[in-house]
Amino acid sequence: MEFTKPSVEYFELWPLLVVFGAACLGVVVEAFVPRALRYASQVGLALAGLVAALVGVVLVARDVQTYDDGAARGILAVGGTIAVDGPSLFIWGLVLALAIGGILLFAERHLDGGSSAFAGQASAVPGTDAETAAVAARREHTEVYPLMMFAVFGMMLFPAANDLLTMFVGLEVLSLPLYLLSGLARRRRLLSQEAALKYFLLGAFSSGFFLYGAALLYGYAGSMDFAAINEAVRNDVGSSSLLLIGTGLLSVGLLFKVGAVPFQAWTPDVYQGAPTPVTAFMAAGTKVAAFGAIMRLFYVALGADRWSWQPMMWIIAILSMFVGAALAITQSDIKRLLAYSSVAHTGFILTGVLGLQASDQLAVGEITSVQAVLFYLTTYGFATLGAFAVVSLVRDAGGETTAIDRWAGLGKESPVVAAVFAFFLLAMAGIPLTSGFVGKLAVFSVALAAGAWPVVVAAVLASIVAAYLYIKVIKVMYFDEPVGDGPSVAYPSVLTATTIAVGAAVTLVLGVLPGPVLDLAAVAGEFIR
Repeated sequence: MEFTKPSVEYFELWPLLVVFGAACLGVVVEAFVPRALRYASQVGLALAGLVAALVGVVLVARDVQTYDDGAARGILAVGGTIAVDGPSLFIWGLVLALAIGGILLFAERHLDGGSSAFAGQASAVPGTDAETAAVAARREHTEVYPLMMFAVFGMMLFPAANDLLTMFVGLEVLSLPLYLLSGLARRRRLLSQEAALKYFLLGAFSSGFFLYGAALLYGYAGSMDFAAINEAVRNDVGSSSLLLIGTGLLSVGLLFKVGAVPFQAWTPDVYQGAPTPVTAFMAAGTKVAAFGAIMRLFYVALGADRWSWQPMMWIIAILSMFVGAALAITQSDIKRLLAYSSVAHTGFILTGVLGLQASDQLAVGEITSVQAVLFYLTTYGFATLGAFAVVSLVRDAGGETTAIDRWAGLGKESPVVAAVFAFFLLAMAGIPLTSGFVGKLAVFSVALAAGAWPVVVAAVLASIVAAYLYIKVIKVMYFDEPVGDGPSVAYPSVLTATTIAVGAAVTLVLGVLPGPVLDLAAVAGEFIR
């Protein structure tokens, strides 16, 4: 056999390579830079890598090839295994922007009197002398920065993967660092370690489902390439049983990452137990990357078989919206409440995914499902990142407090913090003049146009239920009497303050002027194969 030299499009892959290179350099920094200089080195390296990658996304997007008068744009790189197309570039830019905010939260030291939110010595058993000595010496794990950069690399590779094997690699590179980061909280170490173990075990099972589904789909199509799978589906070349079972198993692996019902069991425990900066980054970034992968798999590889998988998605979307909203009402911890809220939002985003239509079925000026979902992911990502950043500020005598009853009286104690958090909650509820309202309107409209009106009706009803739980928290902050001395607010450094300010600004601007981002999502076009 003649060996064919692979072609690597280095310019188009610049953002991916820069993030991966910064992650690898971070490992070298841990090995050779003195401990006293590691914090500044790692933060500077991570921020420089993310900014350089974001600049690369802009440069690649300007020069990328277009097809069908701009209906699609991009190239297939590295032998067709990575699709650098419009949706990929949009998701890359969004993930990098959220990751910059995540790095700022990771680097925050002002809230805990000079210490970060991460454990000083993860190998020390909680409550032992070794842990006490690590806390007294103000040690911290600066390995969290290269771990986060590897996770960002996975978040970028995952939605850009153009075959099942590359998608699995992206899934694992995204997940493994998050398993570790979830168990590194400085406070409530046992809860953090429990969260990491649950996340790891359930994530390992979901990866197994994904891999088995990929094997069955390979057996059906004779290829793992999405274009080849699409052709096999169109021509009905294999056993329909292999196709249906493989699709179902792949769905388990992907729906686990977005926390859809019935695969949401890990979400509240991990959101509560992980360090709050990790929860913020994970909640925002993972959802963006995983929905990008879901759309690529179901639109590109399985789009011709949508009449088979859409009924399943109808049921999962409806269950996610109602189960997430209903269980969120019963929560007494703000991080668990936001976790179940994210489950409900998963259902709303799936409503947009169900809006898939052929291009010749779209009316003039009608937005596409890809455009609607990308816009919703933007609104959700910044609102979630900002909300969890605010959660890290609220304290009591024992440190960060997430019990909702301890937030009583926050509106009097710190009117600005309470107002910003209330604004994020109203955006999640979809109140007009916030980004959440426009996002829900977009996904509801595309689903309605595609004929999924029962899901839209369910989504409207679930939105009413969800609005109640957000208003309940606002009522606690402004109208309930504080317990004991009431909550206090730690004044953050410019790092956390910047993240909150940007999140609030984006949430407001996209609620008042959503046009530019909707137009940018429209310019991104459709997926290429």
